[in-house]
This record gives sequence, structure tokens and C-alpha cells, in this order.
Amino acid sequence: MDFSFGPEDQALRQEARAWLAEHLAGEPPPTAGRAWERELGADGWIGLGWDPAAGSYGNRTAALTGQVVWAEEYSRAGAPARLGHMGEHLLAPTLLAHGDPAQRTRFLPAIARGEEIWCQGYSEPGAGSDLAALRTAAVRDSGGRTYRITGQKLWTSHAHQADWCFLLARTTTGSHRHHGLSLLLVPMDQPGRIEVRPIRQLTGEADFNEVFFDGAEARADHVLGGEGNGWRVAMDLLGRERGVATLAQQIGFAAELARIVRLARRTGAAADPAVRDRIVRLWADLRAMRWTALRALGNADVPGAPSVSKLLWSSWHQRLGELAMDVRGPGAVLGPHAWSAEQPYELDGLQRLFLFSRADTIYGGSAEVQRTSIAERVLGLPKEPRP
Repeated sequence: MDFSFGPEDQALRQEARAWLAEHLAGEPPPTAGRAWERELGADGWIGLGWDPAAGSYGNRTAALTGQVVWAEEYSRAGAPARLGHMGEHLLAPTLLAHGDPAQRTRFLPAIARGEEIWCQGYSEPGAGSDLAALRTAAVRDSGGRTYRITGQKLWTSHAHQADWCFLLARTTTGSHRHHGLSLLLVPMDQPGRIEVRPIRQLTGEADFNEVFFDGAEARADHVLGGEGNGWRVAMDLLGRERGVATLAQQIGFAAELARIVRLARRTGAAADPAVRDRIVRLWADLRAMRWTALRALGNADVPGAPSVSKLLWSSWHQRLGELAMDVRGPGAVLGPHAWSAEQPYELDGLQRLFLFSRADTIYGGSAEVQRTSIAERVLGLPKEPRP
């Protein structure tokens, strides 16, 4: 694929740059949240990658190169992390591919306007990387369309803020592994029926959650892609977790690397040949990741591309965090402010980078699972025995 930016892309770049400059100029700057999502939605910036042939839901649409332009400019501008990522980039394309007209009409306009926030109910205790081992069950009322859900989900990002959850559950009693699963669309506003418990992370934040569903009361009325087809729909959805967002992520990575290089110069660490070698290797690997992402983005048939991408960026980001702490030296163990009973736990940006990056090789499919996927699906090696 000839992945070059044409006049339309350059015009979109200028428009995006101007819009972001105007809307990020406030004091204080906007933060990740519902207000920012509605601001993006009001001017049509949510859903650029949705298939225009499926109809308009109040959003702009752009070719693949235009989507990259927006993602790059958004990252360069230092705009807030997106609260609506799950709905826009994961659920919406899956709705367009597998949803019925009524589901599209109900959910897509609200996502495009930034009015409804979604979370993803996949991982469970004992069924994280091995998702097919999940035990959350959903039983349909006799003769009806309502499912009663029993079980627990784990590491559910933004569940405490979400309006809806797309949830993988076992809807066929006695089914095994990837058989008998369905993808349900579950309203989170069910007091006493759904309980959300935040999980405190190393960084002191709590973006992840445990979610408990009370089988007597927790309910869902929508199944996406048909009952029993959950595994196929869920795998299609997971394949959308990589792509344009990977290129925008790399813009952020480049900014983090540049910050560490400036710090190395200030602290004198850059005089160490070993540190300089690590910096050069990180820079070269980041360039290689960009071209790898562009190649995969322009060719959906590249085998194992999502697994390769996840392996590359997660290990790269961990090495970056380790370099940041080494460049800081002994001061890396100190917080930016004196600790107190009122504020006992505060980190600066590089400390947060180091601590959070320890999870990069675990969430979204662990490094071990990605290697197994490449071995089995790309290299054709014998499959691991599974229960």
C-alpha cells in the first residue's frame, strides 16, 4: 500500500491542529471525562474510522490516512486520554459489523455524541489471558429476551465511570471453552445488582475494577451477533484494539523518549556510553515499530500483526521506563513533594511511567500469550495442550 498523505490529509491536519489548539487553550486545560467526550462529539471528531457506507451518526468520516492524521495531531497536542475509547474504537466497529439495525440506531449516535461511556467485560479470575476459560454465566428468561447474569469480571477499565459494558458470558449451560458464549450489552446502572470495586494500582490510581453481577437481578436485553456466537464476535472486536491507535501511541512514546534524553543531558547521564547506546537503540526500535505499524495498517492480511505489535511496544515501553529511572539516579526513589498524611502518595511523570509500564506486558494479552499465538498461527508449531 502507498501510505502517503495527500492534499485532503494535509487539510485535515491543519483543521485538526487548529481545533485542538482552540479547545485545549483553556485554563485549567480539559481532563479526560464526559465533558471532553461531549466536546469532541459536538464537532464530529468521534468515529472517524467508522464505515461511511453504514450511514451517518453525526460523526465525520475519514480515510485511513486521515484517521492517522487525527490520531497523530491529538497525541502531539497533549490532549486528554480518552474516556470513550472502548465505545468508539472497539464496540462501534463491532456493532457496524455484527449488530442489527435497532442496535446500531440505539447505541451508535450516543457514542458519536460522547454521551455514553462503555467498558469491556472480558477478563475474570482464572480467565485473563486464557479468556476461553471464563465462567460468568447468563441465563435467558423463559420465552423472553432478558438474560440474568451471574459472575465476576476483573481488570475492567473505567467500569466505575461507564454507562454500559460489552460482556462475554457463557449462555449455553455445560458448554466448554469457546463454545456456547455470547456477547451481551449490559447497562451498568443497576444498583444492588451490579457492584463495582476499584483496584488500587502501583501508581496509586484506580482505573481498573472488579465487577460483580448478581444472578438474581443483574440483567441484559441485548446480545450482539446472535446467541452462541460470542467467541467469533469477541475475537473480531479484539482485533480492533490495534491499528491507528498504535501510531498515535508511538507519538506519545517519542515525546517520553525526548523528555528522558533532555533529562540525561541535564544530569550528565548522557556522558555514559552505555546510556547513549540504550537511547539510540530505543530510538531505532521506535522507528521500526512505526514502519511495522504502517505496513500492518495498510495490509490486513499480515499474519500475526496484532501479536507482533503488542510484543514490540510493551517490551519497548518497559525498557524506556527502566532507562528513565537509571537516568534519574538515586533521586528516582523520591517523590516530587514531601509526604504527609493528607497526601501520602504522589509520583512525577517518569515514576508513573516506570511503575505503570510493568503492566504493559500483561494487560491486553500477556507477552507469553502473544508468543504462543505467533508460534501456533504464524509459524505453524504444534498447539499447546489445553484442558
